[in-house]
Amino acid sequence: MEIPTISLKSIVLVHWLLTIWACLISWLPTSYVLGNMGALAVGVWAIAQRDSIDAALMFLIGLAVTILTDIVHFALYYAAAEIQYKGVAPALFRFSGGLAITSLMLKPVSCLYIYQIYRVRGGEYNVNFGFPCITRNRDSYQSIDHPDQSGTSASSNTQA
Repeated sequence: MEIPTISLKSIVLVHWLLTIWACLISWLPTSYVLGNMGALAVGVWAIAQRDSIDAALMFLIGLAVTILTDIVHFALYYAAAEIQYKGVAPALFRFSGGLAITSLMLKPVSCLYIYQIYRVRGGEYNVNFGFPCITRNRDSYQSIDHPDQSGTSASSNTQA
């Protein structure tokens, strides 16, 4: 089953609006705002460079990290903020909290679409972070005895 394509601009716009609305009142810490806006800034970079595999991968990783940090932020701050805003602005807090939770729930779906964009741009399933790896495959080695002959040994040439 093929996932329908969604524009990267619409993903960034929706998450930007939800983050702005989640921060209408100051119940979330600054780290929530900086983390989400930082991930969205990388999303703007992915929009600006249409062929960049790195930009799409970094945006995908940024949204995945903000999923975890959002869960931690909500676990630590939601109950205290609910008590704090109970008498002052309960409707505004429910609106802000609801949109923050909506943003969190949409992020895994957005990650699927961003992964699809990453694959369309030429990304691979196996993500290589540039770390060297040790392998026993010696097919690409050349003999140092005779540099003009690749992969053949010197003993096979002397038999003729």
